[in-house]
Amino acid sequence: MKGFSIGEVEKITSVKAHTLRYWEEALPSLAPQKDMGGRRLYSNRDVQTFLRLKHLIQEKKYTIEGAREALIAEAAAAGSAAGENLSAQLNGIKSDLLDLYRLVRKTNSEAEE
Repeated sequence: MKGFSIGEVEKITSVKAHTLRYWEEALPSLAPQKDMGGRRLYSNRDVQTFLRLKHLIQEKKYTIEGAREALIAEAAAAGSAAGENLSAQLNGIKSDLLDLYRLVRKTNSEAEE
C-alpha cells in the first residue's frame, strides 16, 4: 500500500510530527495503516483531514475538541447530502424500471391478442 509517511505529512502540512500524532489520538477517524516495520502510512484523506484540522485550529482558533466536533459535523452533513443524492438516483431507477415493466406488460398483452 502506498501512503504518506509521517515525515512527508509533516512537510505537506507544516505541522510537527508530535502534533500530528497527538491529533491522531484526538480524532478516531485518523487511523493510519502501518507498514511491515510498524511505520504509519497516511492516506490522501488523512492528509486532507490534517490540513482541515490545522486550518480550524490555527486560523479559526478552535480548540482541538471544537475542531473535532466541527469535522464530525462536516462529515455528517456530507454523508447526509450523499445519502439524499443516492436516494434520488434510486428513485429515478425505480421509476425507469416501472416504466419498462409497464411497457413489457403492454407488449405481452398485445402479442396475446
